[in-house]
Amino acid sequence: MARLDRMTDGEKKYLLSLPCPTFGATPWAVPPSLNKCRISIVSSAGIHRRGDRPFEPGASDYRIIPGSAEPNDIVMSHVSTNFDRTGFQQDLNVTFPLERLKELAEKGIIGSVANYHYAFMGATEPQKMERAARSLAGIMKNDGVDAILLVPV
Repeated sequence: MARLDRMTDGEKKYLLSLPCPTFGATPWAVPPSLNKCRISIVSSAGIHRRGDRPFEPGASDYRIIPGSAEPNDIVMSHVSTNFDRTGFQQDLNVTFPLERLKELAEKGIIGSVANYHYAFMGATEPQKMERAARSLAGIMKNDGVDAILLVPV
C-alpha cells in the first residue's frame, strides 16, 4: 500500500490536492434483493487475460474477462513503484474475487454471477474513463447485470 510518509514531497502534494467527491446517501438505483441479483465485477487493478493487449499508463479503456477464465490466465499490467502486487500474486481474489462470487451464488446468497467481468487501469483520471464506463454500463444493463462489485485497487 502506498503511504504518504514514504512519498516524495511532490507526490504527496499532488495526492493531497486531488478533489474527493462526496455523494448523498440516496442510491442511484435500487437493485433486486441480493439473492436475486446478477453480479459482475469491475476492477481497477489493470488485470486482463494472458494474451490480451496490456494496459498502458493512463489507459482509459477496459478489458473483458469471461467468467470462465482460469485464475492462471489472469495477469496484471498495472506497474507502479507505489503498488504492491503481493496480494494479487498470492490470491487472485484480492483484485478479482470471481471464485468468491461463484461460491456465494452456489450458496444462494446472490442470484447469479454474470458471464463477463471488466477491468480498467487504476491511476487513470476518472474523467478520461467516463466515455468507456458509460458504454460499459449499457453493455452490462443489456446483459441483465443488477449490481456491480467494484474492486478499486
